[in-house]
Amino acid sequence: MEKREELYRGKAKTVYTTDDADRLILQFRNDTSAFDGEKIDQLDRKGMVNNKFNHFIMQQLEAAGVPTQVDALLSDTESLVKKLEMIPVECVVRNRAAGSLVRRLGVTEGQALNPPTFEFFLKNDALHDPMINESHIITFGWATEAQIEQMKALTFKVNQVLTSLFEKAGLLLVDYKLEFGLFGDQIVLGDEFTPDGCRLWDAETLDKMDKDRFRQGLGGVVEAYEAVAKRIGVEL
Repeated sequence: MEKREELYRGKAKTVYTTDDADRLILQFRNDTSAFDGEKIDQLDRKGMVNNKFNHFIMQQLEAAGVPTQVDALLSDTESLVKKLEMIPVECVVRNRAAGSLVRRLGVTEGQALNPPTFEFFLKNDALHDPMINESHIITFGWATEAQIEQMKALTFKVNQVLTSLFEKAGLLLVDYKLEFGLFGDQIVLGDEFTPDGCRLWDAETLDKMDKDRFRQGLGGVVEAYEAVAKRIGVEL
């Protein structure tokens, strides 16, 4: 697979075209940001850890019947992925109260949510990713009703698979966000699933093992990511 020109540069990943019109190369960088880019840093090894973490998770989801964007691990920091027409909507599931849910509703951090909550957000940094509903999505043409139902069903399937995976490793999957795109007519899980886009706590100590360590200045960010990766079986 021949890597060609840079197609898109995000806050922590770069996307490159290839000699195959249906495939891209996704590069995970060491860049780390929070609060819509207001807090930025470089963390050694983070790109490598997230690339391998993401590949491992996507393999687990594929085996469980969730179609994903990732095709192959190319190097420590690069993966070969399908070229998707991304849907500008984030699907968020919360198994415990944390982050913006606590701030919005005044509930206690760590409160178990049964059943888990589901929320949609518009993926738009300039607007700070506002919460939206199904009516907005349909009215503005971001996705059809059928696509919405597919995204919701897949998001809860991911919850079932990964909650079990992390529980076996002594971890709580607190919440996470997913992004989907179209590969032809098929809804496919895109972007990434790493500690950058979810909350993971140690089940016994409730220590935070995710990007909140960076947001809250707790330190040991990459070390926490590596610890989670090793506990679930990722080879770094």
